[in-house]
Order: sequence, then C-alpha cells, then structure tokens
Amino acid sequence: MNTEIRGTAHFLQQENVRLQKENERLQQEVVRLRLILRNLGNLNQMTLAINSNTDILALLDQILQAALDSIQAEDGSLLLVDEETKELSFVVVHGQVRTKLVGHRIPLGEGIAGWVAKHGESLVIGNVQNDPRFSAQTDQAYQFKTRSMICVPILFNGRVLGVIQALNKSNRKEFVNGDMVMLNVVAQLAAGAIARAESILLNEE
Repeated sequence: MNTEIRGTAHFLQQENVRLQKENERLQQEVVRLRLILRNLGNLNQMTLAINSNTDILALLDQILQAALDSIQAEDGSLLLVDEETKELSFVVVHGQVRTKLVGHRIPLGEGIAGWVAKHGESLVIGNVQNDPRFSAQTDQAYQFKTRSMICVPILFNGRVLGVIQALNKSNRKEFVNGDMVMLNVVAQLAAGAIARAESILLNEE
C-alpha cells in the first residue's frame, strides 16, 4: 500500500469515527427534545386543568424548570408584574440563588428584565456586560455573575404579566435565536396558567 492510499484510508477512518460521534450526538439530542416536548405537553394539560385547588406557584416552578432544561440554561427566574407598585417581583427562581432571590423586586423598566416587561419584546444577549440595559445591582446584591441571557415577556391578550429570563447557557456556550423561540413557547404556557388562575380568583370573589 503506497503512501497516498494509506493517507486516504486513514482519512476515511477518521471521518467514519467523526460521523459516528456526530450521529450519536444527534440521536441524544433527538431523545432530549422528545422528552422536552412530552414534558411541555404534560404541563399544557396541567395548565388547562387549573382549578381553585391548584398550587399555581408549584406549576410555574415546573414551567420554569422545563424552560431552562429545554435550552440548557444554568439559572433562571420568572418575574411577575405588580401593577400597583410598578415593579417586577421574583416569584420562581432556579439556580445558584434560588433560596435568596424569591421576593426580590426591581422597578419596572430597570435592567434587561424590566426593559422586556416594559416593551413586551424578547431579547437574546450574548454578553450582558456590554449591554447598556443591563443593571448589575441584583448580581452584586446576591454575589452572582450573569454572562449571557435570554429574556422573554409573558403575554396574555396583549398584556405583559411578567417575564421569564434564562441565564448562562451550560458549558459557556452562547444562546441562539432557537433558544429564544423555545423560551417564548414556554412563556405562553406560563401566561395561560397565570390568566386561568386570575380568572378563578375573580370568580370566587
């Protein structure tokens, strides 16, 4: 076997190994996406079945977890608008500061989450430190480091009920527009759950 043939054979062997690994990765990704879709389907059924006995915060917690799992984010939170005080309140939090951040409030319009709530528009930001809308106050208060972020509004009939933010994609990868699309899907689930819970409360009064 001459040098040229040996070189070609070696290349083909390497390419075969690469393709096998890529195929395994794609199969794992398909399995992951199927699990996510099944989970979202179950959450949708739970949202439709909300009644006066439903623990809405527990349901929102599950919705947020599904959101973070779907885009492989390390941390995230769901904030609701307090229309009386014009603030955003952290009601569900996952990640490093989960036990500390719940109940924390920020003025509507402050920071990226506040901007999204005020304007009703989604944002995906690769480096928040370079974004003029980013406010480091919450990070500093809770010894946290936000690197990247997706933030989407929770919208119902044109009304902003709150926002969902996902922080710091795992393995220091960058969020992409596809991640934002997925987070918007989950935000619609949250919007439906919140709106149904509000309707039940109004009917009980």
